[in-house]
Amino acid sequence: MTIKEERTRQALRDLAAQFISEQSNRTSLITVTNVELGNRGKNATVWVTVMPEKEEAVVSEFLDRKRIEMRNFLKGKIQLRVLPHFEFIIDLGEKNRQKIDRIIYEDQNR
Repeated sequence: MTIKEERTRQALRDLAAQFISEQSNRTSLITVTNVELGNRGKNATVWVTVMPEKEEAVVSEFLDRKRIEMRNFLKGKIQLRVLPHFEFIIDLGEKNRQKIDRIIYEDQNR
């Protein structure tokens, strides 16, 4: 990955987090953990974690509804040759890491 691609990815991650923070009703904590660009920047996958976990389905629906609004939000915030189409996915890797940390913590405190 080039420096330009990495900067673009980080900028999109920060802007996605800002957009979600402004649009959410704050009944759950939504954290953007990663952004992956595909198809030469035409597609972007935004990985998120949700707390509490029982709200994941509701948050997924919310984020799917807000995809077009997010693109419009980004138009005024970032200059890219091609503004990507967004897909939001629950970050299961981060979720599993948190479970492992919890198990280790509980094991150490026995």
